[in-house]
Amino acid sequence: MRGTSGASLTAAQERFEPVLRTAGAGAHALGEQLFAVVDALDGSTALRRSLADPSRAAGDKVALATSILSGGFDERVVDLVAGVARSRWSSDADLVDALERLGVDAVLAGAEARGALETVEDELFRLTRVLVGEREARQVLSDSSTAAERRGALVDTLLSGKVDDTTQALARRATSSLRGRRFVATLIWFGEVAAERRKRLVASVTSGSVLTEAQQARLSALLENAYGRAVQLNVTVDPTVVGGLRIQVGADVVDSTVLSRLADARRRLAG
Repeated sequence: MRGTSGASLTAAQERFEPVLRTAGAGAHALGEQLFAVVDALDGSTALRRSLADPSRAAGDKVALATSILSGGFDERVVDLVAGVARSRWSSDADLVDALERLGVDAVLAGAEARGALETVEDELFRLTRVLVGEREARQVLSDSSTAAERRGALVDTLLSGKVDDTTQALARRATSSLRGRRFVATLIWFGEVAAERRKRLVASVTSGSVLTEAQQARLSALLENAYGRAVQLNVTVDPTVVGGLRIQVGADVVDSTVLSRLADARRRLAG
């Protein structure tokens, strides 16, 4: 989100963060309630537009959100949604996306309070790597025509007892509410939010061979110097990569693999 919506989200996060810190591990439950609000808004175009309507008085939108949610949701969630409704959004979709992001923040804050945030971040990354070779599972988990209950049950079968509870909850969320995304893409996003919460950037590195600890340390130092902040390396070994590295940090991609250089040479020759 950019412009007005981006500023509104940042303001909401700043207001919500003290609440999450105070809630401790209970922040997870607040996140689940925010997800429920997101699902309700996704299912009601009229309500979604009413809460995001820039021509409607802020007080009216706050009153609407409060009247709908009071009694069924934690008052901290009600206050947050009311505050989000009061803000200005570029579109009703941006408002709902912001609430989803706040829900993810809350669930991860619960893991952070338990000292499990790093574990969750690592497990989310490893899960995306495992699914690379599981085409059928990926298709089912991203198939909106398959019942959400079935998709959720598959996640539970794959992960129950094998990962942190927060990892499993986020994976279940990623498939039960696709919101126009692919399952793995959502897992990657969750991992990026976890890394951001740990004040780290995520660098996804693909190498043709296993990197030594010294090589990883040098690469981390180079990236941290370039970006001015800590960087979490998620390294994947791909034997088809003849040499070099492919590094992605957010939207930035640095591809120095031999195959990439050969492809670039071919394009230059063809041109």
